[in-house]
Amino acid sequence: MTWFKPMGLFYRPASLIGWLITFVALAFAVNTFMVADAHSHSVSDTLYAIFPYWLPTLLLWLWIAQRTSTISP
Repeated sequence: MTWFKPMGLFYRPASLIGWLITFVALAFAVNTFMVADAHSHSVSDTLYAIFPYWLPTLLLWLWIAQRTSTISP
């Protein structure tokens, strides 16, 4: 089953599982942003705080999307 479909350089969810994975990744990203922003004193503090969480999350999402997508001919 195809979870994601390629769309240029990005992927879009193509099934319920794809949407669920995307929603969980976005919810985690928003949650870490809210927590980091509440405890930071500047924009750079926020960026330094979210980077170690967002990068692995986005890379994992991309890895899953690449492995579960179909390449159109």
